[in-house]
Amino acid sequence: MRILHITCTANRASGGPIEGIVQLNQTMRTLGHTTEVATLDAPDSAWLAEYPMTVHPLGPTVSSYCYSKNLEPWLRDHASEYDHFIINGIWQHNSFIGHKVLSRLKRPYLIYTHGMLDPWFKKAYPLKHIRKSIYWPWGQYPSLRDAKAVCFTCEEERILARQSFRPYRCNEVVVSYGTSAPAGDRTEQCDTFLNRFPELRGKRIFLFLSRIHPKKGCDLLIEAFADAARMHQDLHLVIAGPDKVGWTSKLKELAERLHIAHRVTWTGMLSGDAKWGAFHSAEVFVLPSHQENFGIAVAEALACGVPVLISNKVNIWREIEADGVGLVQEDDLAGTTELLRHWLRLSQAEKDTMRARAKRCFTERFEIHQAAQSLLKILDGETAGKTLCPQP
Repeated sequence: MRILHITCTANRASGGPIEGIVQLNQTMRTLGHTTEVATLDAPDSAWLAEYPMTVHPLGPTVSSYCYSKNLEPWLRDHASEYDHFIINGIWQHNSFIGHKVLSRLKRPYLIYTHGMLDPWFKKAYPLKHIRKSIYWPWGQYPSLRDAKAVCFTCEEERILARQSFRPYRCNEVVVSYGTSAPAGDRTEQCDTFLNRFPELRGKRIFLFLSRIHPKKGCDLLIEAFADAARMHQDLHLVIAGPDKVGWTSKLKELAERLHIAHRVTWTGMLSGDAKWGAFHSAEVFVLPSHQENFGIAVAEALACGVPVLISNKVNIWREIEADGVGLVQEDDLAGTTELLRHWLRLSQAEKDTMRARAKRCFTERFEIHQAAQSLLKILDGETAGKTLCPQP
């Protein structure tokens, strides 16, 4: 079959959704299916030059809504070439036009909200929520209501999505989600990473690898790490990821004030062997996020056998806790501080047990082949029944 993803951007620096599409594409190819992406990126976008799959760039766009005049006519003209359609993300032009065109053509589609209905956004950005509430009944809600299925990547995301807007009625489906296990030689990947950052050799590395954004709790992590660093001189914090909001300078100032700047390494975005080397070199992975729909990096850490320390706002926290592959706390300073302290209190045997369980957890829950098979069942209409969530 031929599948078209409709998304705002194909830039892998934008976070988990596009990375999930790329990973799914690789697996779908092995199963004999073709995956392509219609994106609102400008055709000359640098990240498209060596992209690992077929992309149709239909930008440039106007405003943060990502309006593009090219998407509607292109989709109308090419829809007949595809068997299935998946809209990724909401609140932007791709979901509005995807619904508009595909509904008129009577072509069913799936839609992933990717955590964008989480009530955290209502609390964190109340003015934006007011604007979204105006747009919701006529602009966004119809695309969910009319979808063949609204896909949630875990039960927690599905439950939270019901709490933000009214009316709300759609065919809810929880679908497996995940990523691929790392390929390549572990030792060589560690060397690639440590050769770039030689100050990390011989250190006990606490790794944060995600977008640098206020919702990720980086400030909490720096403050909590300062507490741990006073008691353990061999600890070193690595903060890896792109910064599109310009927060890094303030975070560095925070590290300076806490007298730990020399014990924090900022790597920027890592990819390939350097990224996997960072995971393999880490003692533990830390993500004290205020809101996290899934957390691809959490799954990647588990794939490398690395235990995870996360907040209970990372939506797969129940699975992490149930499988005993990490620790979970509240997304505040007290919770983040306790995450690090608890980890440091564990015996070596307890840590080794978590590491042994980590890969098994990844294989059973988050490995990409399971995600692909789960998605194919939905596309083929094999999901059992509809979970229509009505107005209370």
